[in-house]
Amino acid sequence: MQQEKKYVPFQRVSLPDRQWPDKIITKAPIWCSVDLRDGNQALVTPMGIEEKLKFFHTLVDVGFKEIEVGFPSASETEYEILRTLIEGGHIPDDVTVQVLVQAREELIRKTFEAVRGAKNVIIHFYNSTSTLQRKVVFGKDMEGITEIAVQGAKLIKQLTEEEVARSGMNIRYEYSPESFTGTEIDFSIAICEAVMAEMGATKEKPIIINLPSTVEMCTPNTYADQIEYFCRNMKNREAAIISIHPHNDRGTGVASAELALMAGADRIEGTLFGNGERTGNLDIVTVALNMFTQGVEPELDFTNILAIKKIYEECTKMRVPERQPYAGELAFTAFSGSHQDAIRKGYEYMKNSGTEYWEVPYLPINPADLHREYEPVIRINSQSGKGGAAFVLQQAVGYNLPKEMHPEFGNIVKAAADAYGDELTSRQIVDLFKKEYIDLQGKYALVRHRFTELNEADGTIHSRFEGSITIDGVEKYITGIGNGPIDSFFQALAGVGVKGYKFVNYHEHAVSSGSDAQGICYIELKKANGDHIFGAGIHANINVAALKGIICAINRAEA
Repeated sequence: MQQEKKYVPFQRVSLPDRQWPDKIITKAPIWCSVDLRDGNQALVTPMGIEEKLKFFHTLVDVGFKEIEVGFPSASETEYEILRTLIEGGHIPDDVTVQVLVQAREELIRKTFEAVRGAKNVIIHFYNSTSTLQRKVVFGKDMEGITEIAVQGAKLIKQLTEEEVARSGMNIRYEYSPESFTGTEIDFSIAICEAVMAEMGATKEKPIIINLPSTVEMCTPNTYADQIEYFCRNMKNREAAIISIHPHNDRGTGVASAELALMAGADRIEGTLFGNGERTGNLDIVTVALNMFTQGVEPELDFTNILAIKKIYEECTKMRVPERQPYAGELAFTAFSGSHQDAIRKGYEYMKNSGTEYWEVPYLPINPADLHREYEPVIRINSQSGKGGAAFVLQQAVGYNLPKEMHPEFGNIVKAAADAYGDELTSRQIVDLFKKEYIDLQGKYALVRHRFTELNEADGTIHSRFEGSITIDGVEKYITGIGNGPIDSFFQALAGVGVKGYKFVNYHEHAVSSGSDAQGICYIELKKANGDHIFGAGIHANINVAALKGIICAINRAEA
């Protein structure tokens, strides 16, 4: 394969004394959603006004204080949504709407018309600075590109002063050297410094300098080097809020954002679930919840993640993939047997230890924190292990199978999954258990019974069983005496030739409460050949449940 020779490797920034690898993220950045602009422009069918309004209010409810609502100078539709937001009173006083515009005079003037009546506005202007775009698209040198940016800044400042004098609007500035990652780093610093000087940026009135990975061209550590280099070498750093806008062309947008925060960035632009051009933008949901799992308050509320996902899918007509972090249908699902066993034990440890920390293997976050406590965390297919099916039974109907029974029932479920060729639902697993144990009809059946307590002269107490069973449909009267109800039942069975079984273990628990409460009993027997077999029985009388469990185990052994 020789085609790779035509691609030019990315040239890294020289930063041998980089500091970011030793940094940690301790607080949330300033968040800016670009769903209604960058996300919307990437949709097959862009959102209509009603959909944009619904999405806007969802973003506000999540906690975004800065929301880029569109490119109002680009089309009448974009202009109209901004006017609807302003005139309809949809923008809370503590939320700033951001509008994007190229550094071109006619577009800038149209943008200022569009924002009239808003209380808080960020005018986000940009021009492309990359080596490739200068050569291929604009045919200009660095000086010519800088002139475009400075002239745009000059006009925006002039129009801002006029608007503030007229209405008192709170206007802030944001500048992006578009395709920052493909721009010579020192040139990107120089052009941003020129814009800051033209705008009169100060510590008290900083400008947002947005450094977009418009096309993801390098590994996340290289992007972090670029951000740190920029922050360390630009003049008047305190007069700038350093913002990042990573795309996901290489599939590492989240990593790029996290490392860029470590490298000195103050602000993040992105979208819910990473919607955007080509392979998408940075997924803000993932970055925010990653912080949450590290004990950092993200200042965005994704606790009802499935409701947010539903609105997103309705408005965008896009689908959140099943394996999407945190929000995907299968995000908290384990099929692997070893994973299932560890998760089950983790839940048991949490319950029994009373720990204040989340300590469940394979689950970096408690699904309940995202309102996903009723999702099937463990799901069953042919790859699932012995403990997974038992966990599903426990969650679905409250059956707590003894550990010794897990392999037997697990094998039954795996065989059914192999035959079915797909994942088994919890309902199918419950039905399998009932068919195999509770509702099993076999050679033997209990018809009636009675226990009598016998007090011997020496002080010992015995139990007498008398009743009847059917054997292949024929009723037989049986009786037996033993040191307890189960032993006396075994003695009675032996009297009609049901022999060769040794009682091993017995577990019971309630499966309902109240006056009609029932209990379930699990019985483990050892057959004459040394193999073990299990049975189960359910009844309001736990002694009867035990007898039914014994009959079940014997029927299964002789099936």
